[in-house]
Amino acid sequence: GCPLREVPAPGTLHAVSQQTHGAPVIGLIHRLYDRFRHIIHELGKFGIVGATAYVIDVVVFNVVLVLLDEPITAKTVSMVVAATAAFIGNRFWTWRDRERSSLTREYLLYFGFNLVGLVINLACLWISHYWLGAIWPSFTSRLADNISGLIVGTALASIFRFWAYRRYV
Repeated sequence: GCPLREVPAPGTLHAVSQQTHGAPVIGLIHRLYDRFRHIIHELGKFGIVGATAYVIDVVVFNVVLVLLDEPITAKTVSMVVAATAAFIGNRFWTWRDRERSSLTREYLLYFGFNLVGLVINLACLWISHYWLGAIWPSFTSRLADNISGLIVGTALASIFRFWAYRRYV
């Protein structure tokens, strides 16, 4: 006769095959994660703080915009409130394990960088509302103000702020 061979349980052969072929990829992912774990966690925390500050920014911007009907003033007020919340979150959570200098120095640097971020944000809003709005009136709508001030401007300012906070604050 025919010698009896042990037949693997269903799915076993496939699983063994996947483990053998997937091991280098999984190992690479683990090595990359281990190498960049700190920055991944920092970026995650920065993102959570930023998302919370963003919600504050959206709410305050729209409340002040309804009350005053002046987008530049509304954006300035909303960003100062949101930036204060973000400072607290980032200082005491995102970068709590970093070496500290004086609170006054950190606060001044943080708000200096936020001032640059505010200028970036206000430039997007001003270009949209006043410059493009003079050509196309739809750019003066609340929707256009929200898109330029809270999406485009915030995205560009956030890229700058992440780099600046991580490097200097």
